[in-house]
Amino acid sequence: MDIHKNARLTPFGREHMVNMVLGGQTPKAAGQAVGVCPRTVKKWVERYRAEGLAGLQDRSSRPDRLRQPTPQATIDRIEALRRQRLTGKAIAAETGVSTATVSRVLKRLGLNRLSALEPAEPPRRYQRERPGELIHIDIKKLGRFSTPGHRVRGMRSEQWRNRQAGWEFVHVAIDDASRIAFSRIMKTQRQACAIAFLKAAVAYYASLGITVERVMADNGSCYRSRRFRNACRRLGLKLIYTRPYTPRTNGKAERFIQTALREWAYARAYDTSMQRAAELPYWIHRYNWHRPHGSIGAVPPISTLGLARNNLLRLHT
Repeated sequence: MDIHKNARLTPFGREHMVNMVLGGQTPKAAGQAVGVCPRTVKKWVERYRAEGLAGLQDRSSRPDRLRQPTPQATIDRIEALRRQRLTGKAIAAETGVSTATVSRVLKRLGLNRLSALEPAEPPRRYQRERPGELIHIDIKKLGRFSTPGHRVRGMRSEQWRNRQAGWEFVHVAIDDASRIAFSRIMKTQRQACAIAFLKAAVAYYASLGITVERVMADNGSCYRSRRFRNACRRLGLKLIYTRPYTPRTNGKAERFIQTALREWAYARAYDTSMQRAAELPYWIHRYNWHRPHGSIGAVPPISTLGLARNNLLRLHT
């Protein structure tokens, strides 16, 4: 219940006031004690006698009956025209009622937005059975900086220095089945850096005993280049592209980027972007070896490999 700040009575205060009257005090004395008029006191006493404690609760200000409610036939007509994707003004012209009435009816029907006529497509969740069957790769562009920004220091006088610092590109890869991730900061997002990162990712997964079979990437120019396709062919990888303008197809990489930004890039105020870059390997290690992952039963991604104790100790460095 939303009580405004100047309310004289709450349900508890009304009960206290009613008890004062039932205890022998006059409505005038009870009203003076709580700051309301005797007529208000009598109103709540009558409601209490008729309904008990339930009568002391707030009631809706909406009238029990409308003087001239919109006929059901008109409501049905408005709904039918809306499902033909007509606008509110067009529906008002067709039915002969005001646009305000049309808007009110459409809101009550849940059709005030055209998007309601096309329910959202249910999410299609999938997960490969074996680690290495598919890895998702993507790139996130981050700005370099030589001094903390104005949000940290509260000064904009030296902000121009960071504007000239340039950009750095965080290449990420995440395994579809195990959620084991690999990331590295590269100088560009061009094909040469994309190929170098792909080779490093394949080597990293191989060090964990994972053989990468497929790679899913978006339609960026570096991934669409002939050199990148040839690199995948030489590595024995099948290259899969996402549907155009459909980032949810590569949703695991997109979600990993969000997690990385929240828990690493923007987790604390770094003095420089070099300090932020130096923290990335430590965060990746914590993500793979220690951080519980909600999509795989709240266990660290590395636990999905079922490593023996000797291998676990050898790899956990």
